[in-house]
Amino acid sequence: MRHLVLTDLRRHLARTILTGLGIAVGVATIVALLALSAGIDRSAAGLINLGGAELGMFQGGVGELTASSLPASLAPRARREPGVADATPIAVATDQLEGESSFLVFGVMPGSFVFRSLVFVEGRGVRGPGEAALGDAAAERLGLGVGDVLPLASGRQRVVGVYHAGVSFEDQGAALGFATVAELRGRPQDATTIAVKVERGASAETVGRTLERAFPGTVAISQPGQVARVDTSSLLIRKAAGLFVALALVIGGIAVMNTMLMAVFERRSEFALLLAVGWPRRLVARLVLTEGLLLALLGAAAGIVLGVLAGELVVRALGASALVEPEVTAWTLGRALLVALGMGAIGSLYPAWWVTRLRPAQGLG
Repeated sequence: MRHLVLTDLRRHLARTILTGLGIAVGVATIVALLALSAGIDRSAAGLINLGGAELGMFQGGVGELTASSLPASLAPRARREPGVADATPIAVATDQLEGESSFLVFGVMPGSFVFRSLVFVEGRGVRGPGEAALGDAAAERLGLGVGDVLPLASGRQRVVGVYHAGVSFEDQGAALGFATVAELRGRPQDATTIAVKVERGASAETVGRTLERAFPGTVAISQPGQVARVDTSSLLIRKAAGLFVALALVIGGIAVMNTMLMAVFERRSEFALLLAVGWPRRLVARLVLTEGLLLALLGAAAGIVLGVLAGELVVRALGASALVEPEVTAWTLGRALLVALGMGAIGSLYPAWWVTRLRPAQGLG
């Protein structure tokens, strides 16, 4: 059976390639969207857990997390809410280091729990304007250390320390004073997020709901999967991914069906001969289904590669937030593969059924 399937695919190579490309485009789109969505979730996990925080407060309905803007004065008011152990404002600035789109600048309050969570492997923390502390990953990548100058777009900052935070993109960025970063964002009194530590034994989700009721217009995020509540870009990506899955199944299924119907009609005499010599009809139908599924797998392999590349290119081409780095997980690849197999199965069902209705005398006549 395998030999018959491969022979037919090679016999009509141009048709096989075109159908495979159609499937690949659908799979690539799905992989890219799912990778972007997973990247947003991963980055959100880092942002809401800065300094060991259990949740983060953001402005509701913004385009992306870094566009959030909340009054820094909310922090002391949040500390008075039930279940809150501590709260501190954090300002985040992007696009401050030329050629380093993943470089983030964090503004933290000296003495806050976020500041205290930084482990300084060299030097000290920031004490005033014109000073910066580098994450150890950023220091290694940039080749900078204590005493060197960090050339930010807003001005040169002297590196006074190198820290390790344990959060990937925080270790790849720099920490400055809160007031300095707030000025960089053009909002001197505003924070990007309010980082919140909850009291021992308290539920982060329960505390989050309490904070949302106390401060209308804010969204408290305790789990990465909740990021779509504040980040409209993430919500659109998730909805687009679902829409493209449905479209890919329909369009890909039609493409496979068209290819398989042409193959079945052209090989009608061959199938009739197989039936005449005793092949069970279910086995002939299985032959058609196998060919359709193999065609889908070939398209999926190309689509996965294209999707991974597309996710990276989209972020770079559109200058997306430094918080968004596409992440291809095993589940992303699994879903793409399932969609491709769905295309192959849907597209092969009718041709397989048609073959089972074929009479040997008609096919050989």
